[in-house]
Amino acid sequence: MGDLLQYEQPQKYIVVSSEYDDSFDTPVLTAGQSFVLGWTNEKTGIKKANPENPVIIFDDFVTSSHYVDFPFKIKSSAMKLLSSTNSTIDIDFSFNLLKQINYIPISHMRHWISMFAQFNVYAPRTNEQIKIGQMFKKLDSLITLHQRKLK
Repeated sequence: MGDLLQYEQPQKYIVVSSEYDDSFDTPVLTAGQSFVLGWTNEKTGIKKANPENPVIIFDDFVTSSHYVDFPFKIKSSAMKLLSSTNSTIDIDFSFNLLKQINYIPISHMRHWISMFAQFNVYAPRTNEQIKIGQMFKKLDSLITLHQRKLK
């Protein structure tokens, strides 16, 4: 996976205050199940992700991950911010490939550098990656829409 995704340490994006309020503008994220921990009014140290420049937040201990295409801050340094290594790698494809790795952590260690970056994976040509990534993105949107209808 290290050939497809590079990592960034998250320290400069860690929220200073844990006094969250739903009226604030910037989400504070975790790579765990809850995803959005709260909202902060802090104006500095915001990761400027967007639809043209998304990132994957990867929990280095439990190996869960989320695709993020909006500005955010984080709560903990126990994650890596992943992005494509170059313009020939589609991040939507890479995210879905990452989600397919059937790995269960057995110890409390950091997993990106020692394990996940070392996994050998095969990626098709860029145009095929884009088509596969778009298909999974549409499928995720459709599932989300149907889940909302059920509520």
